[in-house]
Amino acid sequence: MYRRSFLAASASLVSLAPGFSALAAVPKPWDGKSTPPLNNAEAFLKWGVETRGEDPKYLRMRWARFTAVVANKDATDDRNKRAFLMTPREHFVLDRNLSRAYEHAFLDIGFGVTISGPHIVSRMTQVIDVKEGDKVLEIGTGSGYQGAYLAYLTDKVWTVEIIKPLAERTRATYDKLIGEGYTEFKGVQSKNADGYYGWEEAGPFDKIIVTCGIDHIPPPLLQQLKVGGVMVIPVGPPGAQRVLKVTKEKGPDGEIKVTRSDIYGGRIVPFVPFTKLEGDTIKGTHNK
Repeated sequence: MYRRSFLAASASLVSLAPGFSALAAVPKPWDGKSTPPLNNAEAFLKWGVETRGEDPKYLRMRWARFTAVVANKDATDDRNKRAFLMTPREHFVLDRNLSRAYEHAFLDIGFGVTISGPHIVSRMTQVIDVKEGDKVLEIGTGSGYQGAYLAYLTDKVWTVEIIKPLAERTRATYDKLIGEGYTEFKGVQSKNADGYYGWEEAGPFDKIIVTCGIDHIPPPLLQQLKVGGVMVIPVGPPGAQRVLKVTKEKGPDGEIKVTRSDIYGGRIVPFVPFTKLEGDTIKGTHNK
């Protein structure tokens, strides 16, 4: 039903605005508050074309994956639903994977790493429950998709990527999109560094999201997490991590208490390894 509706809506829009899919700029930069339609495919397609200048082909793909993400309870509140629908994942995959941009899969982005699937990105973001104004640290910038997603939840995002050419490419992607009218990405600060040590000068952080697997929780990240803060991180042996929600709280006695829970109830979710720098060279991992 949704596919037929989208095709009809797309045909109607093409007749109204020939060549709109080639728009190079966002017609209406986001004001931080407006929300795309969350309950109607045709209305979302129309909104995406008129306010974002986006290609209906990818808007259709985004909506189809959105319905699956919502049905799977990976995004349950309206703010996270909005973030999913507004993030143009097609800008963060390699050209050869454009037709697969919204598949439920980890996709190669070069340099031996991947862009996480949309379901895991939504679930991990949902779990840390980002509030407007929260300071969020991401470890493992990768394609930039996760950071872009976060930019629709807060204007204070810091992200660290260990692979220098990937960090440079992704920064260029953000800057290009900012120039095209995605001004919300101005809130994403990025750098090339070893993410094990966080971003101390920018901390502490309300929320931390780690997108690479490790066999323990890095102490520097736990130190940079505010009391009352939440971290999500894949923890376990190589290729067999479990995604943990880590909370840091102060008890009645003043002692800091760290608790862990598995966001998938024990299901194994393999992530790329949490690599480390020795000088300027990536060498090995931070596993103990």
